[in-house]
Amino acid sequence: MGDYMPRITAFVPYSGNEYTKRTVDQLKNSELVEKIYLLLLGENTTSINGFEGFKVDNLQSSTTIKRIKETAKSDYIVFLKEDTEIDFGYFALERITNLADMSDAPLLYSDYYEIKEGKRNALPVIDYQLGSIRDDFNFGAILFINNKYLRKIDVENEDYKFAGLYDMRLKLSQFALPLRIAEFLYTKLEKDTRKTGEKQFDYVDPRNRAVQIEMEIAATKHLKAIGAYLEPKFDEIDLTEGNFEYDASVVIPVKNRAKTIADAIKSVLSQKTNYKFNLIIVDNHSNDGTTDIIKEYVSKDSRVIHIIPERDDLGIGGCWNAAVHHPKCGRFAIQLDSDDLYIETTVQQIVDIFNKEKTGMVIGSYQMVNFKLEEIPPGIIDHKEWTPDNGRNNALRINGLGAPRAFFTPLISKIKIPNVSYGEDYAVGLAISRNYQIGRIYEPIYYCRRWEGNSDADLDITKANTYNFYKDKIRTFEIMARINKNKAGK
Repeated sequence: MGDYMPRITAFVPYSGNEYTKRTVDQLKNSELVEKIYLLLLGENTTSINGFEGFKVDNLQSSTTIKRIKETAKSDYIVFLKEDTEIDFGYFALERITNLADMSDAPLLYSDYYEIKEGKRNALPVIDYQLGSIRDDFNFGAILFINNKYLRKIDVENEDYKFAGLYDMRLKLSQFALPLRIAEFLYTKLEKDTRKTGEKQFDYVDPRNRAVQIEMEIAATKHLKAIGAYLEPKFDEIDLTEGNFEYDASVVIPVKNRAKTIADAIKSVLSQKTNYKFNLIIVDNHSNDGTTDIIKEYVSKDSRVIHIIPERDDLGIGGCWNAAVHHPKCGRFAIQLDSDDLYIETTVQQIVDIFNKEKTGMVIGSYQMVNFKLEEIPPGIIDHKEWTPDNGRNNALRINGLGAPRAFFTPLISKIKIPNVSYGEDYAVGLAISRNYQIGRIYEPIYYCRRWEGNSDADLDITKANTYNFYKDKIRTFEIMARINKNKAGK
């Protein structure tokens, strides 16, 4: 007799691939595994001899989660949430079971290795926190579920086709936050070989609209359960506050963009408006010729204001703070990245929305293009998932709010923008939406040019984890602020 008692029920996707049999053999040889069930994917899939299985529509549905809950009788559940090849590490199941006993966590996950294009890479994941409610949080391919807590949550009354798994982990997190095991406990074959810059727009792909609707419903229920949901009641804003020489200022933070800055500047100066506007360029100590290009435009057009900060520790957010606190900044501050371009009426349309809707922020839509301004996938990014009533709640689930972003300057001057170079716009957008309505423009008014020099074109795992952890931290603080707002009855 071995040293362990059977304590695990395993659920393994099976669509007829040979690698599943190898995964099942590993589980079968573990003394901890009491039972193995196959989640049969595909019309013609049948069980592997000797193992029970049941048909599932997909791995993310409520139907699948219900069957797992009904079937599992053991202390813990190993759920392989991807149909891919899995190779468990040496004594991995023993290790994760021991840590589950020690922590009594409702959900555990671990770092892992991936085989991608024939190469083995280390894939550390990030720690889960209160703000990790985005539906694309990377748990890896294996979830280790404490069945004691799964039995307590209500999945029977849910009918999600796509958000069942997401709904389950949000409900489990209401008992205690999922725990990351900072050890590489398995290896998986990675089938999605796209760059990070290509993956980041999946959630706004129109083909995924039905998925996003369900995810929003699940996220909204979660926010209500933890006291962070905000009713559609907004503070009024006085757009006459302050004295401004200009109605609007376009703000471009830039560092070393000699290849693109001239195009960005020209797209601003060619704006057709009946409002008075200027252009504030915050040149963060460029050394590639960008500064000289900006100076040429300053000498030709009085609307161009060139700021070189005295400080050398500014990120993009710090550059924005320098712009909005400049005495020549207009009543509305409108974002333009140094890689990108406006259409001729961008400023006019944004200021019109401010004046019409009396909002604290306006966000437009943009078109993804190459340097020839030819549309590239995924095309138009319009964030039509935003609704006036629930947009600020759903904003906590997604990783961005859209572009171009424009702010009522007195408001953003008070809030202050985080002095970072990633997620600073998202942080201030969430903060504004906590109290004020945000206006939207759903027609593209902005060209987002993708090229190899984009800062998020393809991130290595360390940088991607840093960025994702920071945005989760932004959401953590924002959720705490909203819970406190609700408790105070404000």
